Amino acid sequence: MARNLMVFTFAEAAKAGPYDERPMLPDSLDLQIHLSKNAVPQPFHLICQHDTVLFALSGSGQVEYKDASVRRHSYTVGDHLYVPAGVPHRIVPTSETIQYRYKLPESELEAVAWYCESCGHELYREVWELKQELAQEAYSRIARAFSADPQRRTCVRCGSVHAEIDLGPFRWEDVARLLKEENTRERAKASA
Repeated sequence: MARNLMVFTFAEAAKAGPYDERPMLPDSLDLQIHLSKNAVPQPFHLICQHDTVLFALSGSGQVEYKDASVRRHSYTVGDHLYVPAGVPHRIVPTSETIQYRYKLPESELEAVAWYCESCGHELYREVWELKQELAQEAYSRIARAFSADPQRRTCVRCGSVHAEIDLGPFRWEDVARLLKEENTRERAKASA
């Protein structure tokens, strides 16, 4: 999983999973691209500290927004979608999508949130520091806790209960382990 200045996207995408958000370029660059291959709806709304851009390399679908002037935006191959800082958004593919997310490396915070499917009220939100926890670790930890807690999944406004999340398709723990191993190798090289 070594990161280089040149990426063979479709070869790497063959190894990717839903919402892996795997960084592809060396950390020394000013902008990082994160690769995912998505065939299922994102199980939460992601909230990024800085503006991000989604780039669809294959497939089609929609991005749903909360707390924004736009409610949803369709995408297809070649589309770039701008996501303003702080806007909760969720990807809902209609066909398998290979995508890049462009993120600034100085991002310190990220969050995930769930919303009631009946009335749209926010059910639960959690923020974490990216220097303390990899995004993939946080996705796994928070999604598992949300899914396991009926109180978090119950809307205080209308009483609807959000379904438990099928975490089977997501490889966040594996991606986090690989990223940590890569970081350990990079630190060992730098100190040698």
